[in-house]
Amino acid sequence: MRILLVEDDPTVRSFIIKGLRETGHLVEEADNGKDGLFLAVSENFDIIILDRMLPGGIDGLRILETLRAQNNATPVLLLSALADVDERVAGLRAGGDDYMTKPFAFSELLARVEALARRGSAEQAPQTKLVVADLEMDLLSRTVKRGDEKIDLQPREFRLLEFLMRHAGQVVTRTMLLERVWDYHFDPQTNVIDVHVSRLRQKVDKPFDTALIHTIRNAGYILRAE
Repeated sequence: MRILLVEDDPTVRSFIIKGLRETGHLVEEADNGKDGLFLAVSENFDIIILDRMLPGGIDGLRILETLRAQNNATPVLLLSALADVDERVAGLRAGGDDYMTKPFAFSELLARVEALARRGSAEQAPQTKLVVADLEMDLLSRTVKRGDEKIDLQPREFRLLEFLMRHAGQVVTRTMLLERVWDYHFDPQTNVIDVHVSRLRQKVDKPFDTALIHTIRNAGYILRAE
């Protein structure tokens, strides 16, 4: 499963990540509310493990309430040192699917994650297509077309376009692209992004009347129909 862990305590975070990865799961992590909220609303996860108390001005309940307000039904397991009944009730009423108090045994956390995954798979059909205007991406067949025209993309171009489509209408920065498309957590000081965006435009925009990929000066790129 692809799991998002939002936890500010480095010891707890590394403990959970180690256990989940050893059991074969993919884990994305955030150590504050702001980054956790961004990942939660902008990417697809099978499960979200969410600490109740977080730094950054955005706590776990606010992340949870934002997700549910956007009709995002991803199962959420709340973690908290707050063990009293009122706190547990508040977390569940905000949209949490389960609530664990610290400290906890990893075996119990894993069992709860697996139970939530079974419940989620029974209730949710996975997203298989992305559509922006007349541009359509099939995530199962790994194909792209615009109108009736098939577009052949290299693997990196496909990942770049997928990221842009998942964030359609939002400005995507160079840092976001380096981290999420190239898996770089530093700036390689090259024009690799510009080159790939240019190639993508040649295939996605140039043969058609309306451009979808736009440059936002000093900010990044945005995919939108104008």
